[in-house]
Amino acid sequence: MSSKHVCSSCGSKDMSAFYKVNDIPVNSCILLSTKQEALDFPRGNVVLGFCKKCGFISNVAFDRTKVNYSSSYEDQQSFSSTFNKFAEVLAKRLVEKYQLRNKTILEIGCGKGDFLALLCRLGPNSGIGIDPAHIKGRISGKVSDRLSFVTDFYSQKYANYHADFVCCRHTLEHIPNVFEFVNEIRQSIGKRMNTTVFFELPDVTRVLREQAFWDIYYEHCSYFSLGSLARLFRRCLFDVTDLCKAYDDQYLLIEAQPASQLSNKANSLEEDVSKTASDIQFFTLHYRKKLAQWRDLIKSHNDSGKRVIVWGSGSKCVAFLSTLGFKDEVDYIVDINPFRHGKFIPGSGKEIMSPQFLKKSKPDLTIVMNPIYCEEIKQMISEMNIVTEVISV
Repeated sequence: MSSKHVCSSCGSKDMSAFYKVNDIPVNSCILLSTKQEALDFPRGNVVLGFCKKCGFISNVAFDRTKVNYSSSYEDQQSFSSTFNKFAEVLAKRLVEKYQLRNKTILEIGCGKGDFLALLCRLGPNSGIGIDPAHIKGRISGKVSDRLSFVTDFYSQKYANYHADFVCCRHTLEHIPNVFEFVNEIRQSIGKRMNTTVFFELPDVTRVLREQAFWDIYYEHCSYFSLGSLARLFRRCLFDVTDLCKAYDDQYLLIEAQPASQLSNKANSLEEDVSKTASDIQFFTLHYRKKLAQWRDLIKSHNDSGKRVIVWGSGSKCVAFLSTLGFKDEVDYIVDINPFRHGKFIPGSGKEIMSPQFLKKSKPDLTIVMNPIYCEEIKQMISEMNIVTEVISV
C-alpha cells in the first residue's frame, strides 16, 4: 500500500496508505427496517493514509456520494447517564469560561440538538443548529423557543449566520476536505475576532495505540491527533487557545479564536509527526493479533454453545462486526436508545433489542462497545437480576 495521495489538511503529496479493510457498510448509524435491507446495505473500502508532513490521517478511498445523512440516521447519545454527565460538565465549563449568557450559539453538525439545547438552557442563549440528520420535535420545553434548526450540510451559504460561539462536535471526522471546511468557518467569522470556536472529535492516537479497529469505519474519513488538529486550525488562521483530551481520553477538545496572521506557536500537548508515525508502525505490527484474539474468543463461546451479545449498536458495533466478518456469531445487539429498538444494523443484519430483552435471552457473554459505559451497564444488568459475563473492547 505505497500509493501516494494528497493530504486534505495541508495539501502535501507525501501521504501513504498503511491500513485497509474492504466491504465496510458506508453508514453505521442508519436504521433499517428489515434484516435483508441491512444485509444488502451498500459497502465501501477503508484505506487509511498518513501524511508525513502534518500527521493527518484519512480514508483515501472515501467516496462522499456513498454516505447518507438523513432523518434515518440515529446517533443520539443522551440516553446514557454517563454521557449526559460529561455533556453537562462540558457545557457548564464553556458557558462560564466564555460568559455565554444571552448570546447566539451556532452548532454545526448539531445532531438532534441535545448539546445546543443544553448551552442555551444554561445561558440563557439562543441557538442555531445545522445538521442534515436533524429531526424536528426531538427537543421540547421552554428552551425550544430559542432554537432554530437547518436540515442541511454547513456551507458558505450559511456564512451570514453570525454567532458569538461556534460549536462543532463529532462532525469534523465525517468531513473529507477538512481544510476547506474549517477555512469556510474562519471565512464566515471574518473580522469578528472575539468569536470563539469549539470542536470535539475522536482521538486517533488512542485508536492506534489500542489497535481499536472498531473505531475505524467508513463515515469517519478523517482522523486527528492533538498535533494534527492544532496544525490544521493554525493553517486556517485560528489561534489555538486550549487543547486537551476528555472522556477517558477518547475525545480531542480544541478551543480557538480567529487570528489575523498565521501563528507558529504550538501547544505543549501537541505531539510531532514522528510520534504519530511511530504509533502507526505499532498499530500495523499488532492489529492483526487483536483481530485474531476477538475471533478466537467469540468462536470459543460459539463452540461451547454459549450466547454472545453486543451492547451498543452504533458505529463501533458495526465496525467491530464488519471488520471481523461476523454475522451469526453474535446473537443480537442491545441498545438503550429506544429509537433503535426493533431496527437492524447495516452489514451483519443483527436486530437491535432493548436491555429488557436480556431477561428473556439470558446471554452468557455481553461485549460492551465502549469501556466508559461498563459500570453503567453492569448496574442495569444487576438491577434486572441477570447473570452474564461483561467485557469491553
